[in-house]
Amino acid sequence: MRFGINSFLFVSPFVTQSSRLFLKFKKWGFDTVELPIEAPEHIDSVKVKKALDRAGLACGSVCACMGPGRDFRGSAKDQREAMKYCKALIDHMVNLGCPSLIGPVYSVVGKADAVEPKDQKKEFALVVKNLKVLAAYAEKKGVQICVEPLNRFETDFLNTCEKGLRLIKAVGSPALKLHLDTFHMNIEEKNQAKAIRAAGKHLGHFHACGSDRGTPGNDHIDWKPIVAALKAIKYKGDIVIESFTTDVKVIARAAAIWRKMEPTREEIATKGLKFLKKAFK
Repeated sequence: MRFGINSFLFVSPFVTQSSRLFLKFKKWGFDTVELPIEAPEHIDSVKVKKALDRAGLACGSVCACMGPGRDFRGSAKDQREAMKYCKALIDHMVNLGCPSLIGPVYSVVGKADAVEPKDQKKEFALVVKNLKVLAAYAEKKGVQICVEPLNRFETDFLNTCEKGLRLIKAVGSPALKLHLDTFHMNIEEKNQAKAIRAAGKHLGHFHACGSDRGTPGNDHIDWKPIVAALKAIKYKGDIVIESFTTDVKVIARAAAIWRKMEPTREEIATKGLKFLKKAFK
């Protein structure tokens, strides 16, 4: 099990020059970094890989940024753009030595409507159709895709572990896994530990976030049963801190971060990591 940090805590967009952050992350004690790549042309993945190697870090995951125009349940154009974008991220991942494409790899974030049941079925079928193609591409490249349920305010498509497992079953690819996040589960799941145990072998990626998007451990989440559940299913993937602050304006607006929740973002990273290492022993 490795501990990682999402670069959105410090920069958006991540570009090749942002690799200067890696030495800081390594100094703090992180094993991996999670890179949200907002546009494929933002980075030279060969150069970023060299920077990772120099810092002694690994790219544990690439986060898909499903913005406007990228939607596997949207218009034909939006579906094509989403496929082109996600395949380009997978190509970058090969260069980065990165095993996992993570996040809401199904629909544009922010599309949260009251969709009629018949239309829900159509949208689900569209996503399954597109993910079959993308998962086959991932298999060919030797990587995996981990789909993340988001809370109801960010999507109406995938909110719970249970529906995520239904999606994985429908796609039927060994390259498709589940990505769970304590922030979203805190809103949508009746019991976080129970959801983790239900995910079992299908859990491919995990975000450890405070209930308010701040520091894990400095919040009201009951972490002991979460840790126990991850150990019970023999989870071996990364545990990543994905917290946001008002310092990165674009992400703050997108994630509705209107107030300072912690003194500094450095404290979120360092105190959060200290808590997680202690919790997982």
